[in-house]
Amino acid sequence: MNVVNLKRKRFLEVSLKLIHEKGFKGTTMRDIATQLNCDVANVYNYVDSKQALLEEKLFEISGAFHESINNILISSYSPVDKLKAIVSFHIQLTSRRPFEVALLVNEWRNLKEPILSKFLEEKGGYEDKVRSIIKEGINSGVLRDMDLEIATFAMLSSIRWLHDKYTDPAKTVNPIELEKQISDFILEGIRA
Repeated sequence: MNVVNLKRKRFLEVSLKLIHEKGFKGTTMRDIATQLNCDVANVYNYVDSKQALLEEKLFEISGAFHESINNILISSYSPVDKLKAIVSFHIQLTSRRPFEVALLVNEWRNLKEPILSKFLEEKGGYEDKVRSIIKEGINSGVLRDMDLEIATFAMLSSIRWLHDKYTDPAKTVNPIELEKQISDFILEGIRA
């Protein structure tokens, strides 16, 4: 990795950590510059604005989730194995990119129109894909008959908070063990 890429990587790490700690609205470009020991003007070498940073990182991490679920959807896996794969991917991606996942969960509301509507459409599309897997499982009898909306949002809520485990430096997390615990918790609750 060249020097420019290393500096941009450091800028992103510092920015995302600050946004996680102070919130998007509470973090200023001056805060980021202070953490990087540089002038505010230098921060603009890496990004046009704080809003542009938010948009870039939200759509990048959202894209990673969509790519994964699209592959899961077209796989030959059973509905239960597809749900396990979703949990697995959420945990693996969150363990590698916790501050980006935290941004996705906590800060999307700070997007401005028309970007907000585009993001909400993508978010709804992801939820629809999870819902379709659960529906497939209910229809095939491997998942118990239940309210589809409740099952979908219960599953997603069970994995959305995982970034908290990885953004706390005082915690050590084994992603394999966490994956087993979360999968067991979710699937035992909805299996037929």
